[in-house]
Amino acid sequence: MTTPASLDVSTLPDEQFVKSEGFWQTTLRRLLKHPIGRIGAIIVAVLVIMAIFGPLLSPYDPNAIDFEIRFLAPTWSHPFGTDDFGRDTFSRVMYGARISLLVGVIAVSIAGTLGTFLGLIAGYTTRRWLDEIIMRAMDILFAFPAILLAIAILAALGKGIANAMIAIGLVYTPIFARIARGAVLSVRSEEYVTAARALGTRNGVILLRHILPNSLAPLIVETSLSLAFAILAEAALSFF
Repeated sequence: MTTPASLDVSTLPDEQFVKSEGFWQTTLRRLLKHPIGRIGAIIVAVLVIMAIFGPLLSPYDPNAIDFEIRFLAPTWSHPFGTDDFGRDTFSRVMYGARISLLVGVIAVSIAGTLGTFLGLIAGYTTRRWLDEIIMRAMDILFAFPAILLAIAILAALGKGIANAMIAIGLVYTPIFARIARGAVLSVRSEEYVTAARALGTRNGVILLRHILPNSLAPLIVETSLSLAFAILAEAALSFF
């Protein structure tokens, strides 16, 4: 009788060996599997290309004034028409996309990094008072309307794109903190976390290697949503 230990794996057919997909490969495959996902990916790709290569692709100087073509309707030469100063709207959109995308990405990065860090600590710590302090601070920020809080922070820091990024990032930090804390609370009791503790693994290693990777799914979803709202908040703050 042949035991499994004596099997020669080289004689097995290739179909027995299936290469597992990584997280990002699986996500991309599922995204491109559906027509809506493909359409969304194309739209996002176009916007990113416009933001990165806007100065090279724009047909006109976005600040060039020509009063003879004020309020021009969309034409082949001016796809989006012109504004009240005769400036090409399409060129201004291409230039503006870079700033909006930059502010949105950096603001959400600030919120995601800070909020996830606080949520990991609040959800994993055994000190109840530390959890209470962190989450009550997040509740205080939640008590204010997002745009009003962003305006208040921007007024305290002063005008500027960098300060707008910080203001928007701080406003969205509580959302990531709550999501991260909830994910950690659901993961911390899993057997692989208990086994890591039993082996004497340090808490920092457990958080980064075991808990954080298994808590990323809801955080990634929130990142995509917050990016859109951050761009809208940046547009609102531009009036102040």
